[in-house]
Amino acid sequence: MPDDSEPLTGEALALDLVNTRPAQGNGDRTDLLATPAQLTRWLAAQAHRLPEGAETPAASDLAPVHAVRAHAEAAVRALFDGAAPPAAALRGLTAAQRAAPPVRELAWDGTAVTATPRRSGPLGVRLAAALAESAADLLADPAAAGRLRQCEADGCVMLFLPAHPRRRWCSSARCGNRARVARYYRRHNPA
Repeated sequence: MPDDSEPLTGEALALDLVNTRPAQGNGDRTDLLATPAQLTRWLAAQAHRLPEGAETPAASDLAPVHAVRAHAEAAVRALFDGAAPPAAALRGLTAAQRAAPPVRELAWDGTAVTATPRRSGPLGVRLAAALAESAADLLADPAAAGRLRQCEADGCVMLFLPAHPRRRWCSSARCGNRARVARYYRRHNPA
């Protein structure tokens, strides 16, 4: 199970968000977006996918992001378990998108008209809207719901969409390596 203080990235944006609450050795969950500084680092890692990375988050920006994460996790875990996502989670994700809808800002770049989606409002609300939109994309993709996996490492709660059907761990470097080392130790040190 990952116990590193940096979140894993590289999955669908909604899963990267959900995976910012890994389990620790005792089963407790750690919040890797508990402070504005942690959110800033995560946003920097996601800058290529989120247009809202120019500002520095404040403490007031955490609550809307945490709310979307909770709704996304409830919905994704329900799909993983083969159940219907909770209606409250779906309503929460919809409400977050409505709080800061994207408006296509038109501009002339010298040769053509450009249309850049922009959201208005406080940073946390804009981030929550973009993250909720990403969760909606994931949840509405029937292929993704059938491919969702949870890491097979003991105690790990990370979710992922495997590119290869034999993928078993959230990260080969983290959980995969720990599992291989534990397997080697059990084979060579029978107790």
